[in-house]
Amino acid sequence: MLTHAVESYLSVRRACGFALTSQAYLLRSFAAFSDAQDKEHVCAQTAIAWAGLARSVRERAYRLDQVIRFARYIHAEDQRHEVPPAAFGRVQRARPTPYIFSPSDIVRLVQAAAQSGHPFRRQTYRTLFSLLSCTGLRISEAIKLRLEDITPDGMLIRNSKFRKSRLVPLHQTARAGLERYLEYRLSYAPFDNHVFVSLRGTPLLVPNVEKVFSLAVDRIGIQRKPRPTPHSLRHTFTVRALEASPDSRERIAEHMLALSTYLGHSSVSYTYWYLEATSELMERIAARCESFITGGRP
Repeated sequence: MLTHAVESYLSVRRACGFALTSQAYLLRSFAAFSDAQDKEHVCAQTAIAWAGLARSVRERAYRLDQVIRFARYIHAEDQRHEVPPAAFGRVQRARPTPYIFSPSDIVRLVQAAAQSGHPFRRQTYRTLFSLLSCTGLRISEAIKLRLEDITPDGMLIRNSKFRKSRLVPLHQTARAGLERYLEYRLSYAPFDNHVFVSLRGTPLLVPNVEKVFSLAVDRIGIQRKPRPTPHSLRHTFTVRALEASPDSRERIAEHMLALSTYLGHSSVSYTYWYLEATSELMERIAARCESFITGGRP
């Protein structure tokens, strides 16, 4: 039955670093639907009927897209499995426009995070948001940091997204700020080895970080859309790093590859997406394209 094939497929992809949470749910639902109809192999007609149970065309396209990916994989082993056509169209995965902070807004945000609450809580979020802004870490990576991950060479990010680990260097000013916080934090919560902890001495939770961040955003009066999130600090770091890229073709390629590795992206294509984030970057791209077309002539 297809249920066993789905579990095998999920195991292989998860071994490659993919989480596949929603995808696993959908494929198991499809397998159960097929098994109920005594289908031992992927049937295109059955797949389309199952995907058609979704309410919107977009949802139908997404559901069928998951089956198509699975069918391509299993068809390589047994050609009796049919690969369904994209009957509901292709899935459009448009990424939202990131919010990019100005340098002054980041300063104001960090200051706003340190204006209310318990002194230890203020210092924790002030240091956390500062670290996110100057390193480009994901929130999950920052709150999972442990004391032993702070090394003389930088921060060791263990088993992050796609189960990859990497070393993130620290500027001397960032290291000094982090060491000041750790000195205070160790005297306050000595029994947990996470770098960032709550007032109860337990690791921070993402929803709590998002709540404090949202309050700080409101406090400094940012009302524009898209509304900033903690991940916007990572977006901002990436864009500023791209703006600092050298001009030569070879050095740009090296810069992009190094930045992609630094950020922990699974593909350099995710880093290139940030080129669309600001008008400054788009203007530079347009200027370089014009120069290329005209052969460097004014």
